[in-house]
Amino acid sequence: MSASVDPQGSVRDASPAAGERNPRFALFVATACGLGYLPKAPGTWGSLGGLVLVTLPFWTTIVITWISGSFGIFFNGTTLDPILATHVLLAMATAAIGVWSANRAAAFWRQHDPQRVVIDEVSGQDLAIVLGVAVPVWWRPAQTTWESGSFGLITIHSVLSWKYLLLGFILFRVFDIWKPFPARQAESLRGGWGIMADDWVAGIYAAIGLWIARAAGL
Repeated sequence: MSASVDPQGSVRDASPAAGERNPRFALFVATACGLGYLPKAPGTWGSLGGLVLVTLPFWTTIVITWISGSFGIFFNGTTLDPILATHVLLAMATAAIGVWSANRAAAFWRQHDPQRVVIDEVSGQDLAIVLGVAVPVWWRPAQTTWESGSFGLITIHSVLSWKYLLLGFILFRVFDIWKPFPARQAESLRGGWGIMADDWVAGIYAAIGLWIARAAGL
């Protein structure tokens, strides 16, 4: 039987609660399809999963719009950017299911923030890249072409390049480990909210750093 120390310093039993049914789907989600079970630095594996997640909307939108024959979704007379809309919906869905699954996993393993739960890193890393690249730099012309070395688009006018992926990954890991205000305070929230919220704060800090790098000409 293993044990862990929670943020308040008390020892917590890391074994599953006796007689509790194994929430297999919740654990599958909470560990990001099993990434959390990988040895050494599970948070880093979760962040890498977030980089995979951030590239999905571009490719899925390409397929959908190719089938529909249009690269715009018209809503109330205005054109909605389909790639950005997909990113927003995916980020919201990941955050919501992350809170639910993290809460179930923490209760099952009887730990405040189990290391095996990495859906928080997936969600935070996704938030860092999307916000850092989608928010326009108003005094610089938009890069509208999908160039060699690019992984896709965050919006129709925002190219996602390997430089942004790498810098966003590094910045998020730094802030996730550092936990500047109010990230550490967010950990005190109950259940899945406490597990997820500190990574959202780290993601926002990383997004600001990435946006500044773009504004500086990266």
